Amino acid sequence: MSSSSPGWGRRGSAAATIAARLTFDKLTRKFDDKPALRGVSLDVEPAETVCLLGPSGCGKTTLLRIAAGIEQPDTGRVLFNHQEVVGPSVFTPPEKRGVGLMFQDFALFPHLTIIKNVMFGLKNLKPADAERVALATLDRVGLAHYAADYPHILSGGEQQRVALARAIAPRPSIILMDEPFSGLDPRLRDRIREETLAILREMRATSLIVTHQAEEAMRMGDRIAVMRQGQIVQVGASEEIYNQPNSLFVARIFSEMNEIPAIVRAGEVDTAFGRFKAPDLADGAEAVVGVRFMAMGISKKEPIEPQKGVIGRVIDRKFLGDAALVEIVVDGVERPLQVRLRESLAPKMGDECYVVVDKEKLLVLANDD
Repeated sequence: MSSSSPGWGRRGSAAATIAARLTFDKLTRKFDDKPALRGVSLDVEPAETVCLLGPSGCGKTTLLRIAAGIEQPDTGRVLFNHQEVVGPSVFTPPEKRGVGLMFQDFALFPHLTIIKNVMFGLKNLKPADAERVALATLDRVGLAHYAADYPHILSGGEQQRVALARAIAPRPSIILMDEPFSGLDPRLRDRIREETLAILREMRATSLIVTHQAEEAMRMGDRIAVMRQGQIVQVGASEEIYNQPNSLFVARIFSEMNEIPAIVRAGEVDTAFGRFKAPDLADGAEAVVGVRFMAMGISKKEPIEPQKGVIGRVIDRKFLGDAALVEIVVDGVERPLQVRLRESLAPKMGDECYVVVDKEKLLVLANDD
């Protein structure tokens, strides 16, 4: 028998759908002459989950709302299975697109019972059939026993599960989610996110999820599309983008880093930790050598090459439970470096030690600030 988290229905019991390909083709959109989308193109495969990741105001929600039919682009097209639903002379209304929608505020109808909320998108079915489907969907999210109650009696996590049930009950070919977990207590977020992803996998629906959290995008997305100022700047699997960001902006989204400025000379940059290749940067260009906190280590003894150690002094030490964040000043580096390591291995304030870097995990990127 399939397992499930406490409070949720049996995994494997969500009804499957026929997934559709979702295509954005050169979309533009302005608000008060301020560009929100600048020629966005993206292809989402049937049954694929893609996360739109980026800071507030980068165009993620606008793109989602255009796919849903809530917004219209100024130019460009949206296609479902190669058929235009939005184009120069085409606009298919939201109710005829076969999409499921989830918003961060859940948007439940307070005057309707839980089951009536879920039945709202099942108007093409006979009432008895709609009630049966709604009840089965509520059972999958573990809330069938609340069917006759009203949304106000539910916790935030339970309301989110009702919103999910309402979105998936019509068995949409495409599901669109706008930061659906942002309003949840952190203790609940991981479990609800995990169960939501399990349901999307069971349904085999094409899913587009907006988030501003890199960890959430990596947990949920088959691929991630990173957005900046109305454009998609990189698309790929989480491991690919994390290890091979194409810009300093993308690298910063995925993790905190020590950033060491450098100048490119003959295809290399010179730092206190040695010289490193910069094959894609022009001679004389300003570069940043990025070293993630976990890619640095500390040694009491001078390490042997190829791990060149640089002597430093601890100026700050923060206790983070099992880990510690240590700040160290190092000769040849303008700003103090931050190193995250096991708390039991962390040096004390004022200690001198050698700082080493994992050269395989260094990022040499153009300074695009």
